[in-house]
Amino acid sequence: MLETLSNIIGLEIYEPRGLFVGTVDEVVIDVSTMRACGLYVEWANPAIVDENIAISIPFGWVRGIGDAVILRTFPESVGADTGSRQDVPLSFQR
Repeated sequence: MLETLSNIIGLEIYEPRGLFVGTVDEVVIDVSTMRACGLYVEWANPAIVDENIAISIPFGWVRGIGDAVILRTFPESVGADTGSRQDVPLSFQR
């Protein structure tokens, strides 16, 4: 899969059940390897992500990129207090 950053930014993201997650605001790059490692979403769907939480979706969760980004996995909900949950993407409190 080879895409330019400008083609990915602005795409809608959908989780495996077809629910809208949000829109790609930035692509997170690991500068040591110069590889994409995540998709940053500033305003995620409040039905599945607590309000005022921005998320970074690990790039390994992406199934495909085309007219939209389709994920292979996503937790049922993401909250500010994730505790020890391992399945939740890295979240940032605004």
